[in-house]
Amino acid sequence: MALEKSVLVPLTADETFALITEPDRLRRWQVITARVDLRAGGDYRWTIVPGHSAEGTITEVEPGRRLVFTWGWDGSADLPPGASTVIITLEPASDGTLVHLVHEGLTGEQADSHAAGWNHYLDRLVTAATRGDAGADEWGAPQELDPITAAEATLAACQLILRGISEDQYHNATVCTEFDVSQLADHLIGTVTFLGTAAGAGFGQAGGTTLEARVAAAAQATLEAWSTRGVTGTVKVGPDEMPAAAALGILSIEFLVHGWDFAQATGQQLTISEPLTQYVLEVANQIVTPAVRQGGSFADPVSTGPDAGVLDRLIAFTGRTI
Repeated sequence: MALEKSVLVPLTADETFALITEPDRLRRWQVITARVDLRAGGDYRWTIVPGHSAEGTITEVEPGRRLVFTWGWDGSADLPPGASTVIITLEPASDGTLVHLVHEGLTGEQADSHAAGWNHYLDRLVTAATRGDAGADEWGAPQELDPITAAEATLAACQLILRGISEDQYHNATVCTEFDVSQLADHLIGTVTFLGTAAGAGFGQAGGTTLEARVAAAAQATLEAWSTRGVTGTVKVGPDEMPAAAALGILSIEFLVHGWDFAQATGQQLTISEPLTQYVLEVANQIVTPAVRQGGSFADPVSTGPDAGVLDRLIAFTGRTI
């Protein structure tokens, strides 16, 4: 079976094509992370929501006009990567560009579920084209939490804050007194890269010039490597061996806590679900030991009142004053 969906995007065809193909723009409406080799025969991997990554091969590319790629889900037996085909055509219209999507090669049940998905994300495409960013994805809260889905979900929240930082805020002070905003992003990228290397990640170009693009490029490579490796056994982190799940758990703490740091420094509000925050707090309780605090990575915990929310308790546990 095939499903079809059309939307009118209030941009030129070239601008619309960029929104549906470039990782920096895809993150504004459809994906958490994306790798795209934009050529016939190139492959792609898009993490749409935590724990669900679409993969396939690009078969046709006509910039500003047409994009064809195979589609499937990483780890799926029913619809594996390459099992179906998506055809997107762009037609100039008086008020922008008509985007027509056809998804072929699906069973009836698959067509129904993918129709709901494409309706959701193409509506977000129009919102991103209109406002510049579709904002937090209401489908982005993980149904099941584990080290990988938690890392992907906290990354999404952190990236949304990073996209809201203007260049004139790069040198704003942060609660981490040794870092301004730009330096804190460098610190985060360093940690992400360090933990990615533990899972065998390779790192190419640094990504774009914005803080969000640079963090996202490092995070994409790291999370893809961890998804491939899994979280069983132990990994070598620097000179030490540690449980793989604990090593990956550090990423969730880093993304969520530093996302809060960035928000505080730039007048934004971090939005995160309570179950996800509770999960990260429990991970932090296991990882941020007195010995770790003595090493200088975290200050002593700060007391909170009896009515403090879970995010406030997490932030206070890491030594930050609310």
